[in-house]
Amino acid sequence: MSSMSNVAGLSKFITTLPKTKYTILGMLIISYILGGIYYLIDLIPNHGIIEEFIFGGLFGLAVLGISSIMSGALNQQVISSLHGINLKIKHSMFLSSISMTILGIFIIIGYVISRVINVDIFVNFMLFACVLIYGFNTLVFWATSKVRFTVAATTGLIQPVLIISMYILISFLFTDTSFIGPAMVQISLKAIVAGIIFVLAIYAFIRIIASPFNKNLGIGVLDLLSLFIAHMNEGSNSLEGEFENMSEAIETIVTFISFKGENGIKALFISPSVHPGPLGDLGGSNMPTLLANKFNHFTMVAHGPSTHDFNPIAVSEIDKIEAAVRRGLEKIEYSKDASKFIRYTFKKAKIGVQFFNEGMVILSTFAPEAVDDIEFGVGLTMMAQSRSRCSVKDSIIVDCHNSFNPESGEVLPGHAEVFHLIGVIDTINPKQEKHDIKIGCYSNNMDTLDKHEGVGESGIKTMIIEVGDQRTAYVLFDSNNMEIGFRQEIIDAVSDFEIDEIEVMTTDTHTVNTISRGYNPIGVAKRAEIIEYVKLSITEALEDLEKVEVGTGTEKIKNLNTFGPNNSTELISTISSVVAVSKIVAPVLLITSLFISFIWIFFGGL
Repeated sequence: MSSMSNVAGLSKFITTLPKTKYTILGMLIISYILGGIYYLIDLIPNHGIIEEFIFGGLFGLAVLGISSIMSGALNQQVISSLHGINLKIKHSMFLSSISMTILGIFIIIGYVISRVINVDIFVNFMLFACVLIYGFNTLVFWATSKVRFTVAATTGLIQPVLIISMYILISFLFTDTSFIGPAMVQISLKAIVAGIIFVLAIYAFIRIIASPFNKNLGIGVLDLLSLFIAHMNEGSNSLEGEFENMSEAIETIVTFISFKGENGIKALFISPSVHPGPLGDLGGSNMPTLLANKFNHFTMVAHGPSTHDFNPIAVSEIDKIEAAVRRGLEKIEYSKDASKFIRYTFKKAKIGVQFFNEGMVILSTFAPEAVDDIEFGVGLTMMAQSRSRCSVKDSIIVDCHNSFNPESGEVLPGHAEVFHLIGVIDTINPKQEKHDIKIGCYSNNMDTLDKHEGVGESGIKTMIIEVGDQRTAYVLFDSNNMEIGFRQEIIDAVSDFEIDEIEVMTTDTHTVNTISRGYNPIGVAKRAEIIEYVKLSITEALEDLEKVEVGTGTEKIKNLNTFGPNNSTELISTISSVVAVSKIVAPVLLITSLFISFIWIFFGGL
């Protein structure tokens, strides 16, 4: 599996938590059941099962439920008052409920073993469980809330201390007072030492995985994680500030086609060599929608040749792309000349070519082969070669990005696919008959679908280009790639429509990459519904056909702050290596410390 696949796979841990009221209700029910089971195991003679379950449930409700609800509220208040982030009340309650359930299960296991071996080790099991949830809470607070380790370790004590205190109080009032006194001091010392052992192991583990980030990228792994969670929870873009520490200013290009009708520009087709990433709404992830919305006419923003190295570090960087397009539009010259759409194939590479005025567009795909982004240098080579062969001023290269599986690799210099692209460009016939041109446009946000189906904010945009007696549909989904085979399924589904050619593209928006699959191509689900949107868009675009003039342009984008040609790879490889190392270090370090804590609690000689 590739490094990028490993990193994307981490997003499976992203989930939506239940509302606070449901978590609290669940805690009350679970604690009552755990308490009832605990009392049933120690069934007192002459007491009925129902009676024992009721009293046991009340015991569990007081010791586990009430104290855990209190700790959930206190944890959130403490972290917030100390300027921690992310820990909303629903998160704090959910964490307390998990910890409570773990502790309750350990209590039951301890009591069952005590009954089987006829040795009272129940309290030891409870202490061990308290140490476990103390470490767990400390790790979560430190890793996600952007607080110091000492703050996290202190806050992590709240729940186990409340539970133990409530247990002592209930026991003192209603059941057994034999452990009050020297025995309680001994128990407390055991718990303190075991807790220190486990939490120091957690501290060591975090420091080990943080070292590569500090050394290679100059950023803190916990800051990165905390701000990422803040983005997921609240839409905060504070993480972009961390990106600035590893950013690099580059020069790249944007190419475009402008179609002008009687009332001015009717449509723009833009292909920026800027990557719409990294994810969510960070940086340029929503660039296809944000850039299109900056223009007052129908605008399609396709995926130009670029990789994650060219991710803008901030949303504001998109303004530089807009400025470059507007500069180019001021220079553009229009004519009615356009050619028909022709397909060419060489080995794996397939392109659709159409000439417009003094420029041309090349729609590139490897479908049904799975391929990811085309690197910028490869795109420049394609532009230079096509301009030379076809004697055009502008060559608009589009990576259709329409055939994907999780192992899809980028098209980089030295890969065989590069020579396939060069080979297919060499087959282009530059002598094409020119005709007048009509276009029709339609867009639909696909409101019945969302990012769970791989559909971004802009939904679908379709442009029908009529040249001579040929009609070609350019269909663009605001999505991050497409399931293998779905492109052909769409093409087959509209074969009886009033069009002669069709190409299906995606914008590569990374706004859809915030849910469980990590990679989230369109076509995983609801294919029939998506195809209906395609049919509707073609029908509506055909109704919108009108005569236009066309012109093309190419402009440089200067000082675009991006991840940079090396930092993106460094970030991905660092995360991937840390994940790989953690799979070894975490079990060894944490299990060893838990084993030592277990031995200390159960066999310590205090």
